[in-house]
Amino acid sequence: MTINWKGVMPAVTTKFTTSDTLDLEMFAVNIKAQLEAGVHGIILGGTLGEASTLTNDERRILVRETVKIVNGKVPVIINVAEQSTAVAKEVAQHAKEDGANGLMMLPPMRYKADSRETVAYFRAVAQSTDLPIMIYNNPVDYGIEVTLDMFDELLKDCPNIQAVKESTRDISNITRIKNRFGDRLAILCGVDTLALESMLMGAEGWVAGLVCAFPAETVAIYALAKAGKIDEAISIYRWFLPILELDINTKLVQNIKLAEVATGIGTENVREPRLPLIGAEREHVLQIIKNGLETRPTLPDYKLYL
Repeated sequence: MTINWKGVMPAVTTKFTTSDTLDLEMFAVNIKAQLEAGVHGIILGGTLGEASTLTNDERRILVRETVKIVNGKVPVIINVAEQSTAVAKEVAQHAKEDGANGLMMLPPMRYKADSRETVAYFRAVAQSTDLPIMIYNNPVDYGIEVTLDMFDELLKDCPNIQAVKESTRDISNITRIKNRFGDRLAILCGVDTLALESMLMGAEGWVAGLVCAFPAETVAIYALAKAGKIDEAISIYRWFLPILELDINTKLVQNIKLAEVATGIGTENVREPRLPLIGAEREHVLQIIKNGLETRPTLPDYKLYL
């Protein structure tokens, strides 16, 4: 499958049982809800997917199960967040073997590589596979920025580097990328609270977090915005924003899993060292979710515009 880097691509959570094994049954419930809402791809093993706690076998199981569930309807993309180039190449190879359609790649983990090292890392992995790649550019959380000059180097000899998950928090960076690379590099917003603004500035899509709990509302915003129904998109987005802010938090996984429970398509179980929220922190998040559910908008027939 050739990936059309556009639309809403959920960075899905990994579901666990109370005995800390993969909960493939609830995982399937959520993936099917995403497909029903009209998402354009599924991204596995990101921050929301608790990637750092997954074993290699678990990651491969998730890819294979997702490929079965989506049955070719949308691309399946696995995140690559590794400490060494050799292991990153191995993950890319396994992804291909397991049926994934593409990769989302972070810079090297733990070691703060400089620009030359980061470019060499991305290039080595990209040239080891024919899978399409989206670079995840999140200097705020991961400490390494992939600059436009670095992209310029990569795009010259890595045709399978095709998109960027833009998470610099600098909305003007979208215009810089468009001015520099035109349509050569697709842009997907990676920050929930900047999604509509990013799409209005030319981003082709949205790698979303709260879509895990609210798939229809998320896809509706995208579809309406791209159809020029801006006022309708803004109305839903304004309702959504207090909930979307749960994504820009160090405990985004716990927050979003609580929201998934509230909408019936997930569980609260996280893998240690994460622990479920307690006390005032938990009550605060639950109140935000409750307020959102009580004022949840009636959506227009947004699928007309997909």
